[in-house]
Amino acid sequence: MLAAMSTPALRSSPQATAVSRDRGDACPGTLRLHAADDGALARVRVPGGVLTVRQADALADAAERLGDGDLHLTSRGNAQLRGLDDGCGGELAGLLDTAGLLPSRGHERVRNIVASPLSGLDGRGALDVRPWLTALDAALCASEAAQALSGRFLFALDDGRGDVAGLDADVTVRATADGGAQVGLGAAGEVLHVSAEEAARATLLAAETFLEAARASGARVWRVEELDLPDGELLGAVGRRLTAEGIRHQRRGRETGRTDGPPPGVVGDGLSVHVPLGRLSVRQWRELTQVAAGELRLTPWRGVVLPTPRTRADESLARLAAAGLVTGPRSPWLRVGACIGRPGCAKSQADVRTDAAETLGAIGPHGLPLYWSGCERRCGHPRGDRVDVVAVPGGGYRISTAVAGEETRTTTMNDPARLAAALAEITS
Repeated sequence: MLAAMSTPALRSSPQATAVSRDRGDACPGTLRLHAADDGALARVRVPGGVLTVRQADALADAAERLGDGDLHLTSRGNAQLRGLDDGCGGELAGLLDTAGLLPSRGHERVRNIVASPLSGLDGRGALDVRPWLTALDAALCASEAAQALSGRFLFALDDGRGDVAGLDADVTVRATADGGAQVGLGAAGEVLHVSAEEAARATLLAAETFLEAARASGARVWRVEELDLPDGELLGAVGRRLTAEGIRHQRRGRETGRTDGPPPGVVGDGLSVHVPLGRLSVRQWRELTQVAAGELRLTPWRGVVLPTPRTRADESLARLAAAGLVTGPRSPWLRVGACIGRPGCAKSQADVRTDAAETLGAIGPHGLPLYWSGCERRCGHPRGDRVDVVAVPGGGYRISTAVAGEETRTTTMNDPARLAAALAEITS
């Protein structure tokens, strides 16, 4: 029987700026696998989420031959392979290298770049960020200093619409209406305005300046927001570095307009689909490659954008819907996310993905997003207003609603019917 209890509103404490760590960055990649309960895990960095069909086919082959047969999308537009054998690292690296997914072994974990997935497809951005993406990835892989970046350090290339600008990247580059670019660090309110031609080089220099500041601080920090410096000091250091490199710039206020990621359906000269819980079977993945016209764009919202001729749009959407992908705006899956849970994670208290699916019918298409977590770490949870459904030891879930910095908690036992009713009430 469901037991429910509400507690007074709790105000979330702000995250500390300074971070103390006693070990190195353990973020997984393709050359250093992570040992999970369901086998080894590889995280394949896909800058901008852009994959050629040939590269996508290579990932499907790896999942089928070496892993659990699924591909898992991350909140940074990367792909993960799970259920790998411990001894498959060399074969996996060779397969990815042949496909062009491993251009630099020394940089494979630091190629964390998100980019506006509709850039160049719908005419809404100030400019197409693809040239920035190509240039930044090449410069990153050519920089010896950049190898010291953490696997958690994130770059965001926004074409001006404000979609990836809200993803809390360490360095955000945003196209401006005057044909230039804003280079921002963390959540700082001021940015450096540079020409579009210098944007990629300025972005790399900003990251290298962060590394210099981190070393000078003597602290082991991985993200810009962890660096304990007075306001504006890091941005000033970047400005001095740009001046030394001959890059003209101006200090300005940051543009703050935001928009959501691409909705499912026809989007400009392409199609957008959402992947429930970010998990694709190899069969679903191959359906995507059959529909795509040359490439796939993985999004930070666990979706895929496919450049596709408009003449095939309706037929392609029907084919993808039949494969189990979300192709319309009213699916409750658009509001539901989850960590891997049991049996993949030893720390998880529940099979959160199964529980999320069983209660899906109670969730409408509108309202706060829900995120299911198998433990208090809440791995992968989104930023902003949401409902957290967190498994607790001994069975059951704690439901927490976080809105505008305030958190109201309700504890409920895991009776599926009553849990679904509680979620329907709290998310309506």
